[in-house]
Amino acid sequence: MNKTNPAAKQATIDHLNLSVRNYQEAVEWYRRVFGFKEVEAGGDSHTIDRWGILKSGDTMLCIYERKDLASASAGKVDHHQISHFGMRVHEVEVWEKTLKECGLKTYFGSPVRYPHSQSWYVKDPSGHTIEVSHWMDGRIQF
Repeated sequence: MNKTNPAAKQATIDHLNLSVRNYQEAVEWYRRVFGFKEVEAGGDSHTIDRWGILKSGDTMLCIYERKDLASASAGKVDHHQISHFGMRVHEVEVWEKTLKECGLKTYFGSPVRYPHSQSWYVKDPSGHTIEVSHWMDGRIQF
């Protein structure tokens, strides 16, 4: 018998924490492309010039500026990393309009069609890969 950990029913991802090359550029990009709003900001820590929390619905991104780091897509990693993170869109037409209006380049033959969804892969200004998914019939299924 497979028992589920009771905590699993309550666990959701609260936020992702990303280093970015240019704080203001990242804030503007995530606002234009995904509708995030800056809800908190600060700076002047020992190693971080600027940091902030961006929010869209229940999704939060914590970003901090590190100009000394290579692009996330440089491919030169000597440690484990998140290879990409996913965002979900509910209206394909609105997303495709955003792709055009923002001049976003897509990767990996986007849109990639899966059995129950399709995905577009884009990169933010710091090189983080984002999989933008749309689920068929508006629901997650496998």
